[in-house]
Amino acid sequence: MLMTTYQNILNKKKYKTPESWYQIDTIDMHTGGEPLRVILNGFPELKGNSVLEYRNYCKNNFDHLRTALMFEPRGHADMYGCILLPPNDTDADFGIIFLHNEGYSTMCGHAIIAISTLAVEMNWIAVKEGDNVLKIDAPCGRITSFVEVQDGKVQGVKFHCVPSFVVGLDRKVTVPGLGEVTYDLAYGGAFYAYVDMKTNNFDFDLSAESYRKLIQHGMEIKQAVMETDHDILHPYEDDLSFLYGTIFIHDSPNGKDSRNVCIFAEGEVDRCPTGSGVSGRMAIHKTKNEIDYGQVMTIESITDSVFKGSVVKEQDFGPFKAVIPQVEGTAHITGMHTFVIDPNDPVKNGFILR
Repeated sequence: MLMTTYQNILNKKKYKTPESWYQIDTIDMHTGGEPLRVILNGFPELKGNSVLEYRNYCKNNFDHLRTALMFEPRGHADMYGCILLPPNDTDADFGIIFLHNEGYSTMCGHAIIAISTLAVEMNWIAVKEGDNVLKIDAPCGRITSFVEVQDGKVQGVKFHCVPSFVVGLDRKVTVPGLGEVTYDLAYGGAFYAYVDMKTNNFDFDLSAESYRKLIQHGMEIKQAVMETDHDILHPYEDDLSFLYGTIFIHDSPNGKDSRNVCIFAEGEVDRCPTGSGVSGRMAIHKTKNEIDYGQVMTIESITDSVFKGSVVKEQDFGPFKAVIPQVEGTAHITGMHTFVIDPNDPVKNGFILR
């Protein structure tokens, strides 16, 4: 009996990767709809003695792999990823750097929630009922996360961010096409310009229907603030002294306390409420006496996913009166992938069409 093509298909379902190709294994996740590609095997070894040094080494030597894994055809304009690394010292569990369409961010709350969930799901730690504590070294500093486990299942994650602080309130910038825009400048592991829709007269809202206008105007505001505001300075690390994005704020249409839409990096739209953005908001609300200890704010995203934000404590941080925010959310695994990179592929390093 002759072997048919279909019988060959049934018998031969594994592709043998040529030795000259890159092969990179990932676990993909999402937090509130925002993707996270966790790179686990196949990425070249990064050299350095700290997470910031690993980040710079990756940027200078393997940026083509960032674009290959984040950009099309393996990713898309709004893809996000991370690489797990040794911690800065033995007091932490591991280090992490974050990847996106523009480069490497300093902090990512949705990634912390996802990777903390994965640490339990993969049994990287000795899992127990109740809170499982992880200490994670991010580029912005040490993050402590708490993974709640009930009956052996992850119920959610909360994390304490780095000291988060307000640089200035009710600042103004002139933006071509928008006119004068009022914003607050704050830091929650990354710097953001926070734009309250109620104090600015815009012709768009925070719904999915305004997606393209949010990208356009979010990037316009970011660019204008970067050009005119000279206070985007971290008190201790020059590598953290840049504006990461614009966060639009308005009332929730679904009965939550507020809605966030964050436009970050090169026009990425965060599908979740933005963990570092919520951290900065806790500093703003504490400064304005709009939140106190023991109070929780529910903040939703453009996809209606929700984070809970609160204030754990206050502390001095350089010249700033900072807060330690707590952010809560949930994450889920979406798939396991083995990506290959053919050195003869003309688009092996990726591309983006939006």
